[in-house]
Amino acid sequence: MRVFVTGATGFIGSATVSELLGAGHQVLGLARSPQAADALRAVGADVHEGTLEDLAALRNGARDADGVIHLAFANISATTDFAESCRVDREAVTALGEALEGSGRPLVVTSGLLLEPGRVGTENDAPAESPFAQMRGASEAAALAFADRGVRAIVLRLAASVHSENDRGFVPHLIALARARGYAAYPGDGSNRWTAVHRRDAARLYRLAVESAPAGTRLHGVGESAVSLRTIAEAIARELGVDAVSVPIDEVAEYFGWLSHFVSLDVPAAGDLTRKLLGWTPEHRGLIEDLEQGDYFRASRA
Repeated sequence: MRVFVTGATGFIGSATVSELLGAGHQVLGLARSPQAADALRAVGADVHEGTLEDLAALRNGARDADGVIHLAFANISATTDFAESCRVDREAVTALGEALEGSGRPLVVTSGLLLEPGRVGTENDAPAESPFAQMRGASEAAALAFADRGVRAIVLRLAASVHSENDRGFVPHLIALARARGYAAYPGDGSNRWTAVHRRDAARLYRLAVESAPAGTRLHGVGESAVSLRTIAEAIARELGVDAVSVPIDEVAEYFGWLSHFVSLDVPAAGDLTRKLLGWTPEHRGLIEDLEQGDYFRASRA
């Protein structure tokens, strides 16, 4: 297959590109800068210049491919307008779907595991009713609507922590906070849970999805269903040689800042249906083992 990949030079996207190329596929990667274009050419991928806001470029890239994997999304940080990022994402998904309409070709769209809190979510669950989850869930709905319009539309929900060396997600920020404050914090009793998956396992799941997942499928990129925030904080504390400390709920914002919403989530989720459907079995190390390798701490110090 010739696969058009957005976010192709990102943390997860670059691993997915390597996975696709290693399996004998061709890759057409969206590049918004000369540096991104050079990185794609260096690994043997073709380059399609454009940005997520350039809907014509997205449509042309999709039309020039046998399938699409949509990974690009604005990095979540203190300066991110999350609502605006979700709007851009939804419009990008719609443009990609329109380009593939009636073709039967696959469109794999990335989402998050923002399901109803406090219970183990499954692939059959809709996004939570909270405004935050619904903003991200709108892209899921936009993608799955194309399953009735001749597109093999698939939603791949990624774990809260997609981890490995060069992680650009939440965990490096937690490490930086612990280093700056002199202790690693967790909210309340720290029993709230995140999902996790190794980057290379996630990349393999994207390949399997674009190759064979049925239209209208929701997939869960989950290697570990429930890693408590206290367990994560304690692992960070051990590596830094500091204490792991409970932060009262009313002081979470003071310590965690823009991360407060995310560290307060209790969103365990299973991926049993995904594993059975695609024969996907995570093979790489878990989040705590990854932290214990030390790469995270060398990277955050650099």
